[in-house]
Amino acid sequence: MRLLSAGLALTLVSIGAFAQNTAVPQSASEGSGGHECLVEPHTVVNVGSPVDGVLELVAVNRGDWVRKGQVLAQLQSGVEAAAVKLSQAHVDYGRRRVERNEALFEKQLISAQDRDELVTEVHLREQELLKDVETLKLRTIISPIDGVVVERKLAPGEFIRSDKSVVLKLAQINPLNIEVIAPSRLFGSVRVGSTGRVNLAPFFSGSHPARVVVVDKVVDAASGTLGVRLELPNPDNKIPAGIKCSVSFGK
Repeated sequence: MRLLSAGLALTLVSIGAFAQNTAVPQSASEGSGGHECLVEPHTVVNVGSPVDGVLELVAVNRGDWVRKGQVLAQLQSGVEAAAVKLSQAHVDYGRRRVERNEALFEKQLISAQDRDELVTEVHLREQELLKDVETLKLRTIISPIDGVVVERKLAPGEFIRSDKSVVLKLAQINPLNIEVIAPSRLFGSVRVGSTGRVNLAPFFSGSHPARVVVVDKVVDAASGTLGVRLELPNPDNKIPAGIKCSVSFGK
């Protein structure tokens, strides 16, 4: 009986040692307080035209840096430019008529009603000019953001449909979005405005501070996770979007 007990004890010790050696290791990212993340552009914009027309010029190519307000492309605009010149001529002529008749009105050679009609006609012509100028502006495609050209989809000579055509795809990468799928246990401890440390190895050494801007209010029940977004400054545009990273949150 004593021999059987000793054998049983030895067996239990061996099983415990085997379980300890073969236990599933905790992931390196979790053990170090880091969570996997993805670096994404702050904004991605498909740039088109609000009006139909034929492309006359595309001034940028894939990989070019652009500034907000920069001219990216131009539609053929001969008709619209001619309309602006015609409206401007009407305005100039109307103003000269008003000036000539002002002296007659002071001498009471024309009635106040006639003078008012002349002044009103000039105002109407000025409004038509403003409308034609704005219509001409619609033929010019400008950049809505500071960023980089990701893709050029159309070339000069191609027809643009205002409801579906995309000329260029732009991405703003300063700042960058850091998208994290974090465990739900972090809900409440990670808040908007708090700081995380982003590790971009092997692309860049060290850790980089980023600010939490979004914490999802809905937890995914199936995986027990929630989404967190941080903003990482990228003033020199050195960090590319699309790379993997890890982020840790301070306690």
